Amino acid sequence: MRVFHVSAEQFRELDGLPDQLPPDGYLWIGSARREFEVGVGGVQESLQRWTGGQLVDLHVSDLLNNQLPSHFEYTSWYDVMVFRRLAAGSGSSSLFVDDQKGTLVSARRALEAIDTSPVGFAIFDRVLLTVHPTDCQVRDFFANRLSQATQGADGRTNGTRLPASPADLMLRMVNHMVDSYLELRRLLTKQLGYLQQELFRPNSHFHDWQMLLDSRNALHILEDTCEDQRSAITEWIDALDEWPDEPNPSAQRERELLRVRSRDVLEHIERVLGHVRRLESSAESAVQMHFSAQSNRTNEIMRTLTVLTAIFMPLNFITGFFGMNFDFLPLIHSNTAVWVTTLAMVALVVVLVIYFHRKRYLERNR
Repeated sequence: MRVFHVSAEQFRELDGLPDQLPPDGYLWIGSARREFEVGVGGVQESLQRWTGGQLVDLHVSDLLNNQLPSHFEYTSWYDVMVFRRLAAGSGSSSLFVDDQKGTLVSARRALEAIDTSPVGFAIFDRVLLTVHPTDCQVRDFFANRLSQATQGADGRTNGTRLPASPADLMLRMVNHMVDSYLELRRLLTKQLGYLQQELFRPNSHFHDWQMLLDSRNALHILEDTCEDQRSAITEWIDALDEWPDEPNPSAQRERELLRVRSRDVLEHIERVLGHVRRLESSAESAVQMHFSAQSNRTNEIMRTLTVLTAIFMPLNFITGFFGMNFDFLPLIHSNTAVWVTTLAMVALVVVLVIYFHRKRYLERNR
């Protein structure tokens, strides 16, 4: 568990939970989910001293729940945001290692590499509590980023604007988690590209249907996650609009900046959702085009077999006619009958081949 003091011109990490709130700025408490579960009693006591209220038991359960979808809830003294991230897991860097051969990678491994673990936020007026998965890099990323924005021993800023409020910091973290989809998008796009190339490869027999099914399931999971994210941010924006008006012009300006940042996060989520749906549509189109190509190939094979049957049918009729067990048949006792019949059959084959070729029954689609 890490505790930070954030003010307009200062960002520093504290040794632990202070007895009282600092005179200016706010506190950011970033904790892993397991650490929060163990130390929830101390956090509740500190919140009681700082804000005069504690987290509701149901909200504590929500922050500890690793399977909860993205959602937003509010109370009269704090708000709770649970936001599922979209990130590539730890084993995703080795998913696509053989680009030249175009080796298909197991879609099950890619699905396992997609990390949608939730991050919980409890937003008070002057306290931000964040609960992260154990391997989540969001807390450390923002701690390092805000530390780099300060200089000198006193922790003064070097011109970079620090988050003005717990809500501002929460929105920055959420925006970072949405933007982390860029790496995951690269992996999914590359995998679906391999699958489409395999589907459209001429004279190939596609057998990786389980892989394609797993990829489509991964896209469905991402779509559901993005829709939950959009709903959570929309509810946050609605709640933000219902906050009481601030008489202070600077506070009004900060409120407007929160609205702008919230709408920006919502726009990013909409773009991610649109890209996921385009990938889904591309996968569906690839499957449909594959079956259409297979159907056309089957039609070509059937057309070739039909033409061959039409060519050999007259030959079968001739051989069957002269093979009848009768003594009086045309040319049956002639010494040249075999040559006449053979020439007639060859001529018939040539005529039929020319006829079918002119009808374009023997052409192959390239």
